[in-house]
Amino acid sequence: MVSRFNPNRRQFLAGSASLCGLAVAGCSTTTDELPLNPARPQVSRTYALMYGPVPGERFPIPAVDLNRVPEKYYRRQVNYFGPEAPGTIVVNTRQFYLYLVQEDRSAMRYGVGLGRAGFEWSGRARVGWKQVWPKWTPPAEMIRRQPELERWSADNGGMPPGLDNPLGARALYIFQGKVDTLYRIHGSPEYWTIGKAVSSGCVRMMNQDIIDLYSRVPTHSQILVV
Repeated sequence: MVSRFNPNRRQFLAGSASLCGLAVAGCSTTTDELPLNPARPQVSRTYALMYGPVPGERFPIPAVDLNRVPEKYYRRQVNYFGPEAPGTIVVNTRQFYLYLVQEDRSAMRYGVGLGRAGFEWSGRARVGWKQVWPKWTPPAEMIRRQPELERWSADNGGMPPGLDNPLGARALYIFQGKVDTLYRIHGSPEYWTIGKAVSSGCVRMMNQDIIDLYSRVPTHSQILVV
């Protein structure tokens, strides 16, 4: 299935002033699971394989229950007629999609979960660092809001990688110039939150999708958040 993505330039925030001006927030997990989606036709074998178990990982990843993720958020190749250069990551916060722009007017599109009200961010940035099975260290601002996270503070060594780690299997660290914004594009064990505003500002993806994106995106790739 092929769809069109033609971004409206008036929606874009030129430069990165808005990204710099926001309060710093980390990536956190949510404890409220969403109800199972209504019954629908069996998902195709292609998607069942795409989101099946990944046993070869450091922490073997279980299959995604695709009945809990709307089909429109499954990974797929789409047409792209925007002005961004191939290799650019474009996050459309209104539609809950992340596009990796490719050659020949196409893009790989992924469904994402985004920040709750009060944590949204937008602008231009870059991938400053990449990590496989990252450690999670909540920033001081988040710990002040959620004191129970103190045990994972930087002083305490952070939260070790694993299936329950909020950053999931991979993380792309978003930098503004040489400054770490503390925002991430990352995996998440909570695949049922894709298409929702649930995180503390970061862009979350299904673990199977962040592994795919990670393999395609080199360090210093450009990011545009609409």
